[in-house]
Amino acid sequence: MKVTIVGAGAVGASCAEYIAIKDFASEVVLLDIKEGFAEGKAMDLMQTATLNGFDTKITGTTNDYSKTAGSDVVVITSGIPRKPGMTREELIGINANIVKEVASNLIEHSPETVMIVVSNPMDTMTYLVHKATNLSKNKVIGMGGALDSARFKYRLSEALECPPSDVDGMVIGGHSDTGMVPLTRLATRNSVPVSEFLKEDRLEQVSEDTKVGGATLTKLLGTSAWYAPGAAVSALVQAIACDQKKMFPCSALLDGEYGLSDLCIGVPVILGKNGIEKIVEIELNDAEKAKMKESAEGVKKTNDLLEF
Repeated sequence: MKVTIVGAGAVGASCAEYIAIKDFASEVVLLDIKEGFAEGKAMDLMQTATLNGFDTKITGTTNDYSKTAGSDVVVITSGIPRKPGMTREELIGINANIVKEVASNLIEHSPETVMIVVSNPMDTMTYLVHKATNLSKNKVIGMGGALDSARFKYRLSEALECPPSDVDGMVIGGHSDTGMVPLTRLATRNSVPVSEFLKEDRLEQVSEDTKVGGATLTKLLGTSAWYAPGAAVSALVQAIACDQKKMFPCSALLDGEYGLSDLCIGVPVILGKNGIEKIVEIELNDAEKAKMKESAEGVKKTNDLLEF
């Protein structure tokens, strides 16, 4: 199993580290445009192998896409990070050109690969990859919902004052501060609805804190977060590499599901060796449907800024 990660910055390097530590991939290739940067990150990571007990081979390369040939899964993290006060949508002009070029180069050397998009604005960049490549719709996946859901569960465990492993929950919709739809109605603590433990106003606060999860960290750190995004990507890669058939909310190209078409947005999917094995349609109530529709309208407005 060969995995390529384009972009050896904080998110890309964290992703490579988590994949290596889980030890399910034979090789991870880090690629970056900065001379020597990916090579240095790869060497640093390989020097942890005996300490962390993994045998995954990590190599780095400066913009040589031939080194990525035959990749089973590729991850695009490249693009400029979000700065304090900057929305994900403001990134589109710069990152669209980067992502389009990267995707084309990856497909040239790994035409059958499964592609995971991390670059922001993530739903729009995922849509761009669909339009810019000939990959089938099941082989292009946007990471956002997996990260948003992890942040949602963190906030729920915080409110419940319980271990995170007690909590399950999901965020669908667009990967943006205004587009997320945390499904508090369906969230549980050990199969018991969280509404049994938390009042409505507290659940609303959890929902709002989840939506601004990325912006909160950007304000604190001065740049985008990397640990949780890296972990989210590694979980998706593992589900594909190991054919786990696990369910994650991911940005997927819809064709009538949830009453939406011709856009990528976060919905529950089953991930396996073919990428998206199935889009899962869950029954939403009227309020959730309205929020999902509003989210989709926001994503489409951003998509309209793309130039093909």
